[in-house]
Amino acid sequence: MRPKPTPQDQQERLVALWTGHAPRVLAYALRHVDPDTAQDVVSETFLVAWRRLASVPDDPLPWLLVVARNTIANQRRSGRRQERLAAEMERLREVAGPAAAADVLATERAAVLDRLAAMTPREREALLLIAWDGLEPAQAARVAGCSLPAFHLRLYRARQRLRAGATVVTPRTGEPLTSPGSGA
Repeated sequence: MRPKPTPQDQQERLVALWTGHAPRVLAYALRHVDPDTAQDVVSETFLVAWRRLASVPDDPLPWLLVVARNTIANQRRSGRRQERLAAEMERLREVAGPAAAADVLATERAAVLDRLAAMTPREREALLLIAWDGLEPAQAARVAGCSLPAFHLRLYRARQRLRAGATVVTPRTGEPLTSPGSGA
């Protein structure tokens, strides 16, 4: 069993590893990556060597080259992840561009939301299927589970209610107090 090395011994060993093998590790890295990345690979390789100095074998070059190879592989995986992330961020930027109402004042938005909340659930669904989900009336009628004429009636009433302002609805049924029978 070896005696525990002193910090001075560890520093001397690392310096010896660096002076004896850094040029060969750099040459290995340069065969696989660009010069700037190769410098990073060498630095990372010797950082690992410093951290795991007790694990470095007496013939260190093969061990150092394995560390360099693993470092290059990690950097490539990281680069691919960054590329995928950048592509996903670009896709999200395109898909989630500013909403059409992004320039509407918050107070105006609140008024519209109040009007939506005052609608019957069927009218609100009709309006949202068309305005927010972008469906055609025939598609929206299928989603709402009603005939196309019934859907047109719901949509007409919802638009009228949106233009006119909030109408009080009964909490129990959700039907408007001012126009009975509008739950078509």
